[in-house]
Amino acid sequence: MGCGSSSIKVKKSAKTIRAALVIQNWYRGYRARLKARQRYALTIFQSIEYADEQGQLQLSNFFSFMLENYTHIQQKDPTLVHRLFGIGPHADNSRQDFIGLIEIPDSYSGPRLQFPLSSVSLNTLIEAFKKQQILHAYYVLEILFETKEVLKQMPNFTHIRTCPNKEITICGDLHGKLDDLLLIFSKNGLPSGQNPYVFNGDFVDRGKYSIEILMILFVSFLLYGDDLCLNRGNHEDFLMNMRYGFTKEVLGKYKIYGKKILQVLEDVFSWLPLGTIIDDEILILHGGISESTDLGLLHHVERNKVIDILWSDPRGKRGCYPNTCRGGGCYFGPDVTSKFLNKNHLKLLIRSHECKPEGYEICHDGKVITVFSASNYYEEGSNRGAYIKVGFRTTPRFFQYQVTKATCLRPLYQRVNTIESNAIRILKERMISRKTDLIRVFQLQDRTKSGKISMGQWAFAMENVLGLNLPWRTLSSQLIITDQDGNVDYMSCFYDIHIQKPVKEVQSAVIETLYRYRSDLQIIFNVIDSDHSGLISMEEFHSMWKLFSSHYRVHIDDSQVDELAKRMDSNKDGSIDFNEFLKAFYVVHKFDNVGKSNTSLA
Repeated sequence: MGCGSSSIKVKKSAKTIRAALVIQNWYRGYRARLKARQRYALTIFQSIEYADEQGQLQLSNFFSFMLENYTHIQQKDPTLVHRLFGIGPHADNSRQDFIGLIEIPDSYSGPRLQFPLSSVSLNTLIEAFKKQQILHAYYVLEILFETKEVLKQMPNFTHIRTCPNKEITICGDLHGKLDDLLLIFSKNGLPSGQNPYVFNGDFVDRGKYSIEILMILFVSFLLYGDDLCLNRGNHEDFLMNMRYGFTKEVLGKYKIYGKKILQVLEDVFSWLPLGTIIDDEILILHGGISESTDLGLLHHVERNKVIDILWSDPRGKRGCYPNTCRGGGCYFGPDVTSKFLNKNHLKLLIRSHECKPEGYEICHDGKVITVFSASNYYEEGSNRGAYIKVGFRTTPRFFQYQVTKATCLRPLYQRVNTIESNAIRILKERMISRKTDLIRVFQLQDRTKSGKISMGQWAFAMENVLGLNLPWRTLSSQLIITDQDGNVDYMSCFYDIHIQKPVKEVQSAVIETLYRYRSDLQIIFNVIDSDHSGLISMEEFHSMWKLFSSHYRVHIDDSQVDELAKRMDSNKDGSIDFNEFLKAFYVVHKFDNVGKSNTSLA
């Protein structure tokens, strides 16, 4: 009986183990599928982000084209020419002209600073920003002018050294995410002479607290300049700021003095160093290198010029080739990295510029490290942030984190569902902006006029028109309807989304074009709006549209655009509010989880 009982127990134990293994395998598969969905969602976000950056560089080229063709712009606004191209006269941003007449009223309840600054000033700022207090414009301008004066004396590359009892902390992109910076300080300590930091660019844009981050970093820099290094990123640029939110943030927080702050910031950004070198062995710069990168030359180049090192990305493929996703800089392979490091007697390149799911990534046989410090960059739970600590003759150490609003992260499946649904949402907005072009390509392949094409034809058409380099077959289940034979009902791409027409008589192609280029047009009109009235005359509108459509090769009837502009001139005074004009084009999502909603993206 004892032997029988033992046999039963063994059998039960074996069944339990088998059941546990089945559950374990199922969970591993389930988690792997969720992670795969998360990766695809991040790929969508990143592809659209890079496509927008490509558009931003095209916009910069347009301004060069505008300078050549908009003949009276130099006479009308020579300061604008200097801002765009670095030529011609520039207003003297003297401290007295900017802050001499600014007074801090007794009613001001925000942080008050004493000059010269001290460590108390830094703590005062941080505590005030935690309470979402706004620093008075007087203090902002004082800090900016002091920072500029110090930066002007600095070389293009800052040299800093470790020692046995002092590590250096390296942070990547912050993008206006103050909570990430505060979390880094809480885990790693505030900057000081014994706790040096390198912040590797892209301090601003996208997040809501870019000016607060700048004030903390600049005050830290003024206090501990020898032990706090600030590198320039590609977002420390006034045109980027106009597209990605920093300009709007400053003008919203500083309604009276915002334009002055932005004007001084342009100068400050242009004087930021291009990179940092630790122990003559580790090079830190924002983007990357190319096969023509000459470190000796970079030490002497005018650093207010945008160059490859702010935009380039590493890839596994050998060689150096154009960065087609971003439209600027290049992709550089492991051979390019090895040759560059050997030539310059360096051991490691640390760069930022790319969001990584884990906050950092090592590539090129350990010779290139990417660090990205803005967690939840695309959506809450989309990625972790990280920073690196480099010690005296030690290998780099990585520290990861993720800012959460709740006490703990939501379950993985909830986070993935949210990230995925929002990624699909912005992808559909991209699709609807090219609806006419997509339908034309679909119909060319639909030779039987059945309204259906094969999955391969659909995927080819999507990539051919949108150029996002996405796994369309994998994403198809969330974008289209297929029949039992796997053929695609291509008009199902647009069943649940459309662009609202401000004027019904206008052709859909015109509406889609204006919606697609709304950000570019808004920046162009804001740049040439020299009196900041928010209005543009019909004549100026017509002239600029002619230049824009010529440079961007937009093939639509100009008379349709003119007629639309006239309709938007509600009071018939010969001018239009172009910001309101562009806001008239927005996407309607018909089947959101919470019901119908309109997404204005102007």
